[in-house]
Amino acid sequence: MAEKTLLEKLEGLQHKFDEISTLITDPSVISDQKRYVKLNKEYHELERILTAKNEYELKLSHLAEAKEVLDTENDPEMREMAKMEIDSIEPLIPEMEENIKLLLI
Repeated sequence: MAEKTLLEKLEGLQHKFDEISTLITDPSVISDQKRYVKLNKEYHELERILTAKNEYELKLSHLAEAKEVLDTENDPEMREMAKMEIDSIEPLIPEMEENIKLLLI
């Protein structure tokens, strides 16, 4: 459940990032150097967070796929590969969540 809340929070940041992306290309914003610098700084901070978010979502997706293979596959070789993938991804998830939380501070 914690990952859902984190992803929801990050989704809001994605919308803000998209909005800032549009604003920093607006000629009226570019001409206001103070505002442009502020938005550009915020853009780069959000970019770091969203890069971590995308990596996190990708790992969660791979984990879900591997678990599905483990649940549905009868081939022992495929099940073993899925188990290995689960074992390699699961320990990364809490660390990735913690890194994202630190970026949000």
